[in-house]
Amino acid sequence: MRRLRLCLICRLLLMLFILGSATTAKASGHGSSGMETNGVLELPSYWTLLEIDPAIYDTPYRISLFDPRNGEDGVRVWSQTRCIFLYGVAAVAIIAAMPEDFTGWNPGSNLLKNYEENLTEGPVWDRDEWFINYIGHPYFGGVFYQIARKSGYRQWDAFIYTFLMSTFYWEYGVEAFAETPSIQDLVVHPLLGWVYGEWAFQTEQDIREQGGEIAGSRMLGTLALWVLDPVDALGSGINAVTGLQLIDSGSGYLSYTALPADATTDHRVYLNMNFPLGGERDKPAGKPRAIDYRNDPVDTGIVGISIGSGHTILDKKWNIKDEYLTTVTLGLYFSPRLSTRLDYANGKFDERVTGRSLRYENYSLGTQYYFNARRKLRPYVTIGFGEQLLAKNRANKTFQLNGGLGLHLRLHHKWSLQTDWISYFGPEQETHDQRISANLVYRFGRGEHSEW
Repeated sequence: MRRLRLCLICRLLLMLFILGSATTAKASGHGSSGMETNGVLELPSYWTLLEIDPAIYDTPYRISLFDPRNGEDGVRVWSQTRCIFLYGVAAVAIIAAMPEDFTGWNPGSNLLKNYEENLTEGPVWDRDEWFINYIGHPYFGGVFYQIARKSGYRQWDAFIYTFLMSTFYWEYGVEAFAETPSIQDLVVHPLLGWVYGEWAFQTEQDIREQGGEIAGSRMLGTLALWVLDPVDALGSGINAVTGLQLIDSGSGYLSYTALPADATTDHRVYLNMNFPLGGERDKPAGKPRAIDYRNDPVDTGIVGISIGSGHTILDKKWNIKDEYLTTVTLGLYFSPRLSTRLDYANGKFDERVTGRSLRYENYSLGTQYYFNARRKLRPYVTIGFGEQLLAKNRANKTFQLNGGLGLHLRLHHKWSLQTDWISYFGPEQETHDQRISANLVYRFGRGEHSEW
């Protein structure tokens, strides 16, 4: 509970910092609803269209994040990144200064030692509350994602930025001072952050293109923009009202003071927001960048999630009865031939001798190669590695290698069925387990599309 409270505080601080660092630079992307005349996209006057070289799609997974070539604002994204790193240091310092009974963090402990121990232990399958792992992390990942997306980068580049920030800045950076890096966070944070971040990005563009209204209501439109990006919405609103570029960027930070009050100490935390103001009357309000990525084959459609059921055939060395379990996967379907997924299985099993019930878990990262890629029914092979965990006790975890065969049936460009038979090998205990499972797969965005 102490670690959970500390992590919640850490996330809140960083969220406030990053929301505060939003700037008014914008970029529209795939899915823009502008009109097309003679093959040229015409966007509303709110945007300034920048042309791109269609050759970037010849190698769809090429990373341009470190080498912008199509008008992406590399200066902006790296400026934001530097600010976020400084905010991370400030967040750790603020938490260390807060009362121990509030944060659950012992300020007298050795921070570097805690950090080193957490890195050494991880990554592990964490036990955080579901709303932290599957709502908080996607939202936080979406904040990272929009930093790059609003700087004019493609979805793929924005995802790479999200992955780098969520992995090295967050899981193995700021949060590692508080807890051991998490396996599911390393996957959920960037992947579902991409899905949420792109939805938020596109939603904002749609509202802007409709004159800032939702269902004809300016109030609803303004409220939605505030929810999607509060500080940025305020800065943009002031610029729009004045017709001047008064606010170039916004920033937010927290400060802490301890004031003596009779026999007690009054601890205060302040939320501050800064808006650098310009005073040049002849400086017009700048227009956000709009880059048309409508033909980009790489979008949220390559992200897939599945749920299903399976049956295990466990090695007799475990002395556990075979049972049915629930399976969930989340991964990237790079093309009809290749995918990589995080696989999680969970069930309640009984011991053979005592009859005692215990929780069985298996999680692994695997890669799948599909045959007959142009057909609806595709056989595939899978190979990966992971761990088996009994009774939610990390002392009972077992490293495993796995491999198997499966069938993928495409039902729709967003839906498919998968069934597989996978063998799990534990080299330390010399065990051999098997699992047969079937899952229903859902693809986000456009799903599997014809560009492949």
